[in-house]
Amino acid sequence: MGMSQQSGGVRLTVKAAQKRDAGRGVARLPESARSELGVLSGDTVVIEGERRTATKVWPASGDVPDGAVLIDADTRANAGVSIGDTVTVQPGSLSDAISVKLTPPESLADVDQRVIERAVNRDLHDRPVSEGEQVALERVASQPFTVTDTSPDGPVRITDQTVVVVTPPPAGSDEQPDASAGTSTEQPAHEDEVDEEAQPPARVSYEDIGGLDEELEQVREMIELPLSRPELFRRLGVDPPKGVLLYGPPGTGKTLIARAVAHEVDAEFITVSGPEIMSKYKGESEEHVREIFEEAEESAPAIIFFDEIDSIAGQREDSGDVENRVVAQLLSLMDGLDFRGDVIVIGATNRVDAIDPALRRGGRFDREIEIGVPDKSGRKEIFDVHTRGMPLAEDVSVEKLSAQTHGFVGADIDALTTEAAMLTLRRARSDPDGLDDAELEVSRSDLEDALAAVDPSAMREWVAETPDVSFADVGGLDDAKSTLREAVEWPLTYDRLFSVTNTDPPSGVLLHGPPGTGKTLLARALAGESDVNFVHVNGPELLDRYVGESEKAVREVFERARQSAPSIVFFDEIDAIAAQREDSHEVTERVVSQLLTELDGMVENPNLVVLAATNRKDAIDPALLRPGRLDNHVEVPAPDATARRAIIDVHGRGKPFADDVDLEEIADGLEGYTGADIEAIVREASMLSIRETAERLGPEEANERADEIEITGEHFERAIESVEPTLDSL
Repeated sequence: MGMSQQSGGVRLTVKAAQKRDAGRGVARLPESARSELGVLSGDTVVIEGERRTATKVWPASGDVPDGAVLIDADTRANAGVSIGDTVTVQPGSLSDAISVKLTPPESLADVDQRVIERAVNRDLHDRPVSEGEQVALERVASQPFTVTDTSPDGPVRITDQTVVVVTPPPAGSDEQPDASAGTSTEQPAHEDEVDEEAQPPARVSYEDIGGLDEELEQVREMIELPLSRPELFRRLGVDPPKGVLLYGPPGTGKTLIARAVAHEVDAEFITVSGPEIMSKYKGESEEHVREIFEEAEESAPAIIFFDEIDSIAGQREDSGDVENRVVAQLLSLMDGLDFRGDVIVIGATNRVDAIDPALRRGGRFDREIEIGVPDKSGRKEIFDVHTRGMPLAEDVSVEKLSAQTHGFVGADIDALTTEAAMLTLRRARSDPDGLDDAELEVSRSDLEDALAAVDPSAMREWVAETPDVSFADVGGLDDAKSTLREAVEWPLTYDRLFSVTNTDPPSGVLLHGPPGTGKTLLARALAGESDVNFVHVNGPELLDRYVGESEKAVREVFERARQSAPSIVFFDEIDAIAAQREDSHEVTERVVSQLLTELDGMVENPNLVVLAATNRKDAIDPALLRPGRLDNHVEVPAPDATARRAIIDVHGRGKPFADDVDLEEIADGLEGYTGADIEAIVREASMLSIRETAERLGPEEANERADEIEITGEHFERAIESVEPTLDSL
């Protein structure tokens, strides 16, 4: 929408603020509007919608579209506008405030007033405020404060000289004075009927949701428009949508989106947790559902939000009598919403396939919106949301963190930042001067330690680890390393080259060779090098005696890996589950077929690579080994003299060798020994040295004189005698 001059102002369209700006009371204007108004960064502008509110201008950081103004939820509420509305923006001026009175949210009722005043003074410095407005102070409380009085009147700026007074709300008042104007969604219309738990615990606005802009836009057009502009649908001759089903893995923000929409739309919001409806008495569960819809109709416009809807609307043929009746009741109630566009049903589930198909047709849940696992830029937005009020040290790079957290959903990032903050507190408590709140800072090492402690939730049952092994820990095998790098790292690093040449990266790599040559180690080192999630599956653990279970396990492994992509799925001992079909058991046949299907379906997901290891390549079904499946075959041979030297160097790192130990000479003499054998020899030589010292000196003296211990050539000779070479015995 273009700009037009009106009474000294500019007409602009309201858009949501950037995630890190929420609660700061600032407006970001496009360069063209800023020069037309003649305002600079830090100047005051007055935004006029239904009401007028003053705010500071901040520079546009390149992503403010022309004709738009970016303001957060509180500024929108204070101006009485929603996203998509048009406002007039004019240059304004502020007087310095002599005094400002604020009413805190109820959640701070028991906190010492002086503590609140100190925190408010710190966070409100230089902010424009007006009487009757709401001010969000995220570091103090999740609910907003209300400005009850300013001296002088009109928009004022809070300075160091301003006296800020926090007055408790009048006794017995549930609502915050003067605050109802902009946020009628905060208080349910009939307090007595809505229990405490059903109310959203904290205000959620669009700025509190990162990485889901497209999904939010879809939800908004499905929900905001029918509630705020039903006449548009009448003009087009279509019924407004009745239901939206949000689905996706746990923790991606389905409930959060529903709460944000309810806050932004002027509507009653009724949360229903699926399991609460169920009752053991016949007919009661259906009655609960009917009551919810009646309540919504009475207080329309309303949104009914069914969280975990799969628990009450499962497929009817699989469930019991009660569930069947509840589904039937839901179907008839949603069909009964025909005449009004002012009650909308939102369902959220992470098991969309478990829901009865009759609910998923048009006219009931009209739209299904997937709320998926965020990509790198989405994760950066989520980090911006969760670190907004957090004092971060200068060495913290949110960019780098978002690149490291493959497969993390919003809830995981929330857990990660909370864990980092707890580590900061723990560190501060051990330092006598550390609890001074001005000094508290979350450092890079706190976030890295938290990263090690928090796993992506989609992968918990498979433990998607990022191993701490790198190629430096693998001696020799240079050809194998470079082939693996090209298969796994290049599609992620050089994605542009692959797309320009229209080349599909290899989808699978088979490592084959004698036991102990380092196939599993290579796979782990590759995951450590490329910083992607690593799903380690031992072949035999997928097998199950019940029909269909083994195939389901294979399907689930791939599904989880897709959710936390980019990832490597590593099948160790794949010959156990992918033997040739003509001479194997029927379970193996079905597992091979399932594996083939999954590998063929990987073309759509270039961020997923399958690695497999075997020492019996000839036993594997040939259909798995053709191009397009496990198409790269990398032999991991017995080490030659150069590779043996590299392996013994890796295992000898940091060991106290005596002068008579010549590692190169030892390696040259180990013809026929594999990497695992060489590791066993070095370990055995170390154990012999420890055993001698321990027997000679006893525990206390041995520990005191530990620095004197040496591993000698004689220890190595004895170790080599005790370890048989694997390749000779094959």
